[in-house]
Amino acid sequence: MHPVVLFSIVDSYERRNEDARRVIGTLLGSYEKNAVEITNCFTVPHNECEDEVAIDIEFAKNMFDLHRKVNPNELIVGWYSTGPDITEHSVLIHEYYSRECKNPVHMTVDTTLKQAGHMSIRAYTSTQMGIPGKTTGTMFTPIPYEMTSHDPEAVGVDFIQMAKDRPKRMLSSVNDLQQLTSTCIRLQDMLGKVIEYVDNVIAGRVVADNAVGRMLMDLVNSVPKIKPEDFEEMLNSNMKDLLMVMYLSNLAKTQLMLSEKLALL
Repeated sequence: MHPVVLFSIVDSYERRNEDARRVIGTLLGSYEKNAVEITNCFTVPHNECEDEVAIDIEFAKNMFDLHRKVNPNELIVGWYSTGPDITEHSVLIHEYYSRECKNPVHMTVDTTLKQAGHMSIRAYTSTQMGIPGKTTGTMFTPIPYEMTSHDPEAVGVDFIQMAKDRPKRMLSSVNDLQQLTSTCIRLQDMLGKVIEYVDNVIAGRVVADNAVGRMLMDLVNSVPKIKPEDFEEMLNSNMKDLLMVMYLSNLAKTQLMLSEKLALL
């Protein structure tokens, strides 16, 4: 499951109607061998009371058609609901999604933070139970899940996590130079820890770990051997190319702005 799915679920829960106890929606993704990759989702309006539940099926179909126009590779893989438990209405909703896809995944997200003080996430698949030819029921079986993300998503999540220690939970975006500076500082800290570990192993203060040694050897071998003079020349050349591209882009932007002003005269 990708982080954008959780952000969408939490956002839909915060924007829910005042009388709504929970929010449900469709999970989109793809199938890979024995796994399901959940990459997107959207909320489906519904009404439920103690006796019945109603889903806006037409809205769900229209939203899925719109998503398919943007990303035709995304399929319906299941549905989600907010709350810590599976209710009796979940069986009825699951039956609808069973007609939309084969063996749908049901995911619950505890946005109320009632369990252990954090947002617990659980995934289930359904299994028919009962006597053949007689009354049958549906049993939800837990399945394992893991969070995964692409590189751009990981950068966004790391940036958002930086605001968790701030009183107002707000964080302004940084420019490219500040981002590069923070990355270099973090890289320097990690290199300092590696050097400290190697020094402690050589001095006998820490027992050597063969696995760590092999990873350090792979790291050293992956770095190309370049003379300092050649590296500096390559860096300066790339910097000049970057400045030239920035200059040309700003020049083109200025030219377009002047053309728009002249066109209005």
